[in-house]
Amino acid sequence: MKKITVLGLGAGDLEQMPLGIYRHLLKQKNVYIRTEDHPAVQELKEEGVSFRSFDSTYEEHDEFESVYQSIVNQLLEEATEKDVTYAVPGHPFVAERTIQLLVEASQKDEVQLNFLGGQSFLDAMYTALRIDPIEGCQIVDGTAFRRDEIELKHHLIIVQVYDSMIASEVKLTLMERLPDDYEVIIATAVGSKEEQLTKVPLYELDRAITLNNLTAVYVPPIREDKLLYGEFDKLKEVIAILRGPNGCPWDQKQTHQSLKKYFIEEVYEVLEAIDDEDDEHLIEELGDVLLQIMLHAQIGEDDGYFSIRDVIHGITEKMVRRHPHVFGEVTVNDADEVVSNWDEIKKQEKGHTEEESILASIPKGLPALIEATKLQQQAAKVGFDWDDVAPMWMKMQEELAEFLVEVKAGNKANMQKELGDILFVVVNLARFYKVDAEEALLSTNRKFQRRFRFIEDAVRKEGNVITELTLEELDQKWEEAKRLEKEE
Repeated sequence: MKKITVLGLGAGDLEQMPLGIYRHLLKQKNVYIRTEDHPAVQELKEEGVSFRSFDSTYEEHDEFESVYQSIVNQLLEEATEKDVTYAVPGHPFVAERTIQLLVEASQKDEVQLNFLGGQSFLDAMYTALRIDPIEGCQIVDGTAFRRDEIELKHHLIIVQVYDSMIASEVKLTLMERLPDDYEVIIATAVGSKEEQLTKVPLYELDRAITLNNLTAVYVPPIREDKLLYGEFDKLKEVIAILRGPNGCPWDQKQTHQSLKKYFIEEVYEVLEAIDDEDDEHLIEELGDVLLQIMLHAQIGEDDGYFSIRDVIHGITEKMVRRHPHVFGEVTVNDADEVVSNWDEIKKQEKGHTEEESILASIPKGLPALIEATKLQQQAAKVGFDWDDVAPMWMKMQEELAEFLVEVKAGNKANMQKELGDILFVVVNLARFYKVDAEEALLSTNRKFQRRFRFIEDAVRKEGNVITELTLEELDQKWEEAKRLEKEE
């Protein structure tokens, strides 16, 4: 079987290298190294050790993963004819993707691996930075750096920041969660005679001239609470404090029932911000809705029934489950098929039987126009719907006539019923013409508000009292408001 001996060259120069690894290298004829860019390589050459490096492989590929896979393929091919020693910077199991790929090959019995160890750069890094990793420490790959994986309250060491391009990507990612001038440390060749620690503000990270194969970036943990205000965990902590023994009396006394009215108010304020196309207002109002969710979740946790993690787990699982065309093997052609699949999966989840009404899934407490739309949509799924608009208009005429009969009779109860029938037909017409009835009425409400306020302002500027004007005079100003809107 192919045999590859793997060792680490350590983080520094030859003096830092373990004696056993040094003696092994002196005896080998077939030594391969991932890169010659290491403090100990030149000294080893002077000691008579010869290497074959894979530096040229980096020039042959555009992606690091392809580079590493190519290196492994070459090693496996070389090992078919002879035993091979493969040397990497630092420790083989610290920030070495090629080693992980070799381990995967060994698990498939493609190669036998023998590890001699090596000194990790992390020991030298902890010493140089004077930090204790037990306080919490993340070591991440700068070539695959993801914003949402960062724990800002821990020491953060970003390795493999080879050049200014990677440094720029790291910088931009960090700046999404940290102030532009947050101080970081560029650590190069730690543990060697060439060690450099350079403090720079985050926005200058990619302008440093010391970036090379031995460069890492250290981001100190955040100690200032205000810098954590954008973090979900901080929000959860704040809500827990507000509900805690030394928290706010108002927050402490809230229940699921008492918060219901606030939830509805906040949702409508979100809709208002959307209609106003005001992003700053929308951010604020979405935050207020999130606050309501966090309060309900904290109440659930305080009572021992559920937590925000249960809420997040539930919705994540549901999204994966109800999108088999994204997370599974199902194929869809358009959005209509997505909705159809969603409804079918939802029906299976709820355990609906053939005897149960298809209207049972419509939640209670919806605004009347929205509820009417959903009732009609559900009924339409089983064919209870008009295919043409003409019968709808005929139905409208019929309902108007019935309403007028009740008006003449002065029957208030029946007038309400017949007016409801008229509105229900209006919703049907809106569906046919693909107009959102709720949005249409909201738009008219806003238009009325704008024009009526124009009338109020105009009357006030003229020094008149609005209640003293005739309907004809007010209507003239209404028409003026309409004309000005059209001119805009």
